[in-house]
Amino acid sequence: MTNAAVEEKGPPIVYIVDDDPSVRAGLEDLLASVGIECRSFASTQAFLTHQLSDAPGCLVLDVRMPGQGGLDFQRQMESLGIGLPVIFVTGHGDIAMTARAMKAGAIEFLAKPFDEQALLDAINEGIGKDRIRRREAASLAELRKLHCTLTIGEQEVMELVVRGLLNKQIAAQLDVSEITVKVRRGQVMRKMNARSVPDLVRTYDRLFGSPREGAG
Repeated sequence: MTNAAVEEKGPPIVYIVDDDPSVRAGLEDLLASVGIECRSFASTQAFLTHQLSDAPGCLVLDVRMPGQGGLDFQRQMESLGIGLPVIFVTGHGDIAMTARAMKAGAIEFLAKPFDEQALLDAINEGIGKDRIRRREAASLAELRKLHCTLTIGEQEVMELVVRGLLNKQIAAQLDVSEITVKVRRGQVMRKMNARSVPDLVRTYDRLFGSPREGAG
């Protein structure tokens, strides 16, 4: 299986979205003191106008702001194609807010004034998670490229191989010879960089999910 590496075109970046300029300034100073690059914005709308850098990072997000609040923005991020891990900071938090944020995948939910080390720990965790996310996304993109190199016939054979069908069964289902199946199967294994059938099954599951009905 392919194991694509992600080239980081710059250092990690922390994005700060908070309507309070003093909070933004304090966070900028804190991150500068430990050598972490950051970008700060007064609203989610301003953040969305900024082109995200091709580097790992995380988002420090205020819960309550004029206009769109942080929790609503968190819920919208997936549809916007933003995969940054989120750390919430708030001066008006409660248990329900915390539960909602954490259930949606937030790294941390910190009440202002927050402990600086707790925030830095959460930021480092978020950057680490984003590195993993970016590696997995790059690996999946590479697998999709490899799958696109398969002919239609090879894709059909791959589908039936991962269902557990034997060459003889695949030949009967596709109405081709067993020799043709063997050739296509060999091409599938080579093009998909699969060392074994279980390896090919794992690749297929990453591409399309695990359901493979009709195993014979």
